[in-house]
Amino acid sequence: MDDQNPFQDPAVTQHSSSTGYATLDLYNPFENTTQPPPPYEAVPAPPAPPVPAQTPPIRTTPTEPRNYGSYNSQTAVNAATAELLRKQEELEKKAQELERRERELESHSLGPGATRRNNWPPLPSFCPVGPCFYQDINVEISQGFQQTVTMMYYFWMFCACTLLFNLIASLAFFCVESSGNVGVGLGLAILWVLLFTPCSFICWYRPLYKAFRSDSSANFFIFFFIFFAQVVVFVIMTIGIPGWGFSGWIVSLSALKLSVPVGVIMIINAVFFTAQTARVFMLKKIHSMYRQTDASFQKAQAEFATGVMSNQAVRQAAATAAQGAFTAP
Repeated sequence: MDDQNPFQDPAVTQHSSSTGYATLDLYNPFENTTQPPPPYEAVPAPPAPPVPAQTPPIRTTPTEPRNYGSYNSQTAVNAATAELLRKQEELEKKAQELERRERELESHSLGPGATRRNNWPPLPSFCPVGPCFYQDINVEISQGFQQTVTMMYYFWMFCACTLLFNLIASLAFFCVESSGNVGVGLGLAILWVLLFTPCSFICWYRPLYKAFRSDSSANFFIFFFIFFAQVVVFVIMTIGIPGWGFSGWIVSLSALKLSVPVGVIMIINAVFFTAQTARVFMLKKIHSMYRQTDASFQKAQAEFATGVMSNQAVRQAAATAAQGAFTAP
């Protein structure tokens, strides 16, 4: 019996692999078909995603805050900066307050027998008349009332300038109309500027200054009385009764018929007089501040009695009257 090669069996050779066929993993031997298996086709690889272009970081200025995080982190940086600015402002206020207290202590360290040099009004050195008062709002007035006292000081200066402008307007009206009433009005305008300017400073501004300086109830009441009386006077000035020396609305409108430039000047002065009536609001504001202090009418009476009895002239007059009463037969 001849040796036979088992691999030459036709049942085996018809299913042997060929170079034109696909690999074994794609061939199904149990498929009932006489056609050869399909050729192998390579699956193309998916394309790689594009790489985004990298842009260099934007450089910030030295003063611009760097954004190292999200929007919330930038908001936190802004809040921290605002907090630092607020604390810096508070420190500056405390430094000013300490400086004011140091100057106050220096002024008090002069001793009971020493006196501070007067500095108001600020007159030149060659003037034969020297200053009459000592005034330093930053030293003598507490920080909570400095703004109010300074505002009232500027208000007094506005009052003085209004009276001076009233004199100029009356003089201009006298140049175009020289009747009897106009001449009297010019004379009264001179009197008002010479009388009201110093009297308003002494009678209502200085009491207000001393009231806030030493919490004086008596000075508060003096201020309220005099300041309210001047409010009434300025209402009359705003009306402008002819012959009274006030360039108010009535006189200004009548002067406008005679001369337009003079009438315009007098109308501007009438506007200034009208603005002076705004002191009613300042009176109300200071009264509300007065109610927040310890001042009262009883304390005002006690301060007035103490001030009168501490006056050397009053005590000497009382002693002389008492001695005369005892020695009388």
